[in-house]
Amino acid sequence: MHMEILMKQPQRASKLGLAPGTLVFTGIQKMQKVQFELIQYDEQEITIRQPCSIDEAIGWIQEFAGNSWLNIDGLHDVGVIEKISSYLGMHKLAKEDIISVNQRPKLEEYDDHLHLALYMISPKNLESEQVSFVLNAKILVSFQEQSGDTFDYVRKRLSEGKGQIRKKGVDYLLYALLDSIVDYYFVVLEGFGEKLSEIETELLENPDKKSLNKIYQSRKEMLQIRHVIYPLREVSSRLDKIGEPIISPALSIYYRDLYDHILRAIEGIEAYRDTVSGLVDLYMNSVSNRMNEIMKVLTIIATIFIPLTFIVGVYGMNFVYMPELRFRYGYHISLGVMLLIFIGMLVYFRRKKWL
Repeated sequence: MHMEILMKQPQRASKLGLAPGTLVFTGIQKMQKVQFELIQYDEQEITIRQPCSIDEAIGWIQEFAGNSWLNIDGLHDVGVIEKISSYLGMHKLAKEDIISVNQRPKLEEYDDHLHLALYMISPKNLESEQVSFVLNAKILVSFQEQSGDTFDYVRKRLSEGKGQIRKKGVDYLLYALLDSIVDYYFVVLEGFGEKLSEIETELLENPDKKSLNKIYQSRKEMLQIRHVIYPLREVSSRLDKIGEPIISPALSIYYRDLYDHILRAIEGIEAYRDTVSGLVDLYMNSVSNRMNEIMKVLTIIATIFIPLTFIVGVYGMNFVYMPELRFRYGYHISLGVMLLIFIGMLVYFRRKKWL
């Protein structure tokens, strides 16, 4: 299983010298047109729409008295971000953070809304993507760099009305979406664990430079995964402490559960980091053992040929007064003696368990 966590380098140079809160998209445009999905619901009914523009989406939100979840795919259109941010009364720094991609996961709490940024990892292509949430009393807005996410199960629960997701507000919906993102972290970590098991088996059977390259690639991927997940410990801890009017105190137990899940993911990351380091040691030991086996075989071969070379050297001196040189069966006897020496040394090595 090949794993590659892709995190684009931020294009920050375009913001040099600008005032804080200036809206400049720092990422890479991944969609030609911004797409919208608006889900409005209460305990009795749900409506799913695809607005053609941000103005149309805002109009539908204003007309609906229940809960609204607006998902925006595509961050390159600064005008869209400006309109929805102004409607929600967002702080200018929160606006800036939404389109300043590839930043550290963070949570900012304001008077009547909160802004949350983190990374979503797709288990299909293992590409990381920044996701931002803005939450107020009745509206949850999610911002993604491109279409495709890990929220399908949440949408299904909303559509079918199962559980209590439609009985609670958008603060519980935020928890459900965050929980979905964290659940997929575990899917990614499980795939990473399978990859490490394959590398370990490969190292035990036939270690080579390709195996070493896989180990170093795994180490790089693990550092990138850690960069995505590790800061969420602080973020989730702060979510538990946010109270009314943004998040109901009754939801504290759910956000504490989310915090526990993130801690488990971090513990898994640390365990896999140790495993990757152990694989490097295993590679070095495997290569060393393999070299020792080769040297052992070569040493045995050289040891066997030492007495044979001695015999051949003695009778290759060609002195005139060497009686064995004129013996009729001397050649056959010398070959027989060398064969017996060869067999005897093999038997000796086997009894010593050197072979």
